[in-house]
Amino acid sequence: MPTKNADVIMDEKKVNRAITRIAHEILEHNTDTSSLVIIGVITRGAFLAKRLAKIIKELEGIDIPVGLMDIGLYRDDIHSNSDQPIVQQTDILFSVVDKNVILVDDVLFTGRTVRAALNQIVDFGRPSTIQLAVLIDRGHRELPIKADYVGVNIPTSKDDQVLLHVKEKEKSDKVSLIKGQKKKAAKKKTSAQKTKGGKK
Repeated sequence: MPTKNADVIMDEKKVNRAITRIAHEILEHNTDTSSLVIIGVITRGAFLAKRLAKIIKELEGIDIPVGLMDIGLYRDDIHSNSDQPIVQQTDILFSVVDKNVILVDDVLFTGRTVRAALNQIVDFGRPSTIQLAVLIDRGHRELPIKADYVGVNIPTSKDDQVLLHVKEKEKSDKVSLIKGQKKKAAKKKTSAQKTKGGKK
């Protein structure tokens, strides 16, 4: 994942602090931890879910069941065979019925990933509640979805990229912001087309 022009907006210390704060907030709002389960959206949401469960165990001495979810087949933006996702394994080995489900993802953007995750969860059963925890909320929602627990709110433009690196995958924790890469690429492509179609 290219990060040449990326600005680091959260280092490892800030990432860990945000995750720890979310864990504390989850416990404050769920006094009956026996009904808690955590489900992380693959890939980075799954890593964050495992970390939250670990922190809760350190704080309360209890093991919270953790499930991993691939929402690829539940997305609403798959329109052709060329758009078919690479499906990974959904691993939820517990019942969600009457549970307080903490759904974990890394970045909340349009809300479409969360919508897909909600649809998949209810296919497993009817929870008592589904609470959304995200490390980053970058705005620009296309659906009426709001997180219950947010590590940090980051103001962005819609064509910016927010990249989370996690030590489980990239050997370090950090959040980077790349300004307007899509917009620049589109502008470059348009310029190239004009040059190609112009006089030589």
